[in-house]
Amino acid sequence: MNLNKKIISLIKRKKLKLAIAESCTGGKLSDTITSVSGSSKVFTMGLVTYSNQAKISILKIPQKIIKKYGAVSVQCCLAMVNNLSKISKSKVCISITGIAGPTGGSKHKPVGLVYIGIRFGKKVVVNKCNFKNKGRSYIQRQTVKKSLNLLLKLIK
Repeated sequence: MNLNKKIISLIKRKKLKLAIAESCTGGKLSDTITSVSGSSKVFTMGLVTYSNQAKISILKIPQKIIKKYGAVSVQCCLAMVNNLSKISKSKVCISITGIAGPTGGSKHKPVGLVYIGIRFGKKVVVNKCNFKNKGRSYIQRQTVKKSLNLLLKLIK
């Protein structure tokens, strides 16, 4: 069974709801989840908050967090997943923010740097990932795969 099917099945069995807020993956995680038949029973929303403005206006990320730490930061990822939880009323939430490249990286925040936030009830975990810079779609695919693996571990 595919990872996404396993997750949907598990979330259904536990009678939970799932919501996703993603940036650098541009909706790829939501697409992976909704490719499973019956996912509508557990998937409440998938938000692509790609721009800083979207993070501020839709996810209510304080502007000062983005100014002080940047959109690609633990602080922003944490605010994304916590605020998504409030907006969606979902027990299981995932947030993703990062730099998929090929441009946009820096010495301190290289291309391939991604933060994945997962909230399961009151438990919140933010994972810092440094994926190899093997191209934009590679980084996005790895982020989706890592998100699914982290989610499965947390909800099992």
